[in-house]
Amino acid sequence: MMTLPEEEYAEIAADAGSGRVPSRARVVAARFFGTRQGRLGFALLALLFLLAFAGPLVAPWSYTDMDFSAFMRPPSASHWFGTLQTGSDVFALTLRGAQKSLTVGLLVAVVSTAVAAVVGSFAGYFLGWTDRTLMWVADLLLVLPAFLILAIMSPLLAAGRLLLFALMLALFLWMVTSKIVRGMTKAIKEREYVKAARFMGVPPARIIYRHVLPNLASLLVVDATLNVSAAILTETTLSYFGFGIQPPDVSLGALIADGSRTALYAPWTFWFAAGGLVLAVLAVNLVGDALRDALDPGAGGGT
Repeated sequence: MMTLPEEEYAEIAADAGSGRVPSRARVVAARFFGTRQGRLGFALLALLFLLAFAGPLVAPWSYTDMDFSAFMRPPSASHWFGTLQTGSDVFALTLRGAQKSLTVGLLVAVVSTAVAAVVGSFAGYFLGWTDRTLMWVADLLLVLPAFLILAIMSPLLAAGRLLLFALMLALFLWMVTSKIVRGMTKAIKEREYVKAARFMGVPPARIIYRHVLPNLASLLVVDATLNVSAAILTETTLSYFGFGIQPPDVSLGALIADGSRTALYAPWTFWFAAGGLVLAVLAVNLVGDALRDALDPGAGGGT
């Protein structure tokens, strides 16, 4: 059973005693940080972001530097994660790769989940030609060879076009969720409070935003966390075949692809990047599970 810290209980009780109704955001935050997995996931994710974006400020080497006196060296005081065959510092490369992979994963998750929520809710609420048009687009994208299209368009993914890369990945990750959202919206729109809002003349877009999407929050949160993992793994696959983030930039996917060739006799070239990827996916999944339970306590038990 999920429990809340005493200070959270005290704050909510104080709100109730003063006649104030605690906001939904405050209640969700109290439930989220009241679970061990929520606190652990948040702390781990915050630590990864801090290390990825603040670590280069204290690292002795940049990801573009090459030490011509240390080729393929194991971890040492001068190169904390060792070096590659080119003399590049693995620690600096891993931090740079974490920056790109975390950014791509979160951008893709936000965009794809937002598109799925909008498309699915509008299709399920309005039905008719709106439903047919939006679902036709979703069905069309489902049958298109996503990997081939991304590979063909890879020349556009030059350095500095990270946003374009994330948008292209998000283009192929929203369709299945939009169909689930559509079906759930069709059920929600028949509830009494939604019918009452329509009868009172509330605009459809406001009904969707205020009444439909909040009831789908737990589904969308889980979908977003899954999309983070899917985006990072897709980027890894594209980078392995040379279609991901392009040199001179790096990502965890590119580092893993390169390190897999030398992992047996130089494990530091592979395992640090792979470990960073595993920790990132684990942290996102922990946060996602805790958020799902916080938004919908009946969906699962906290600890």
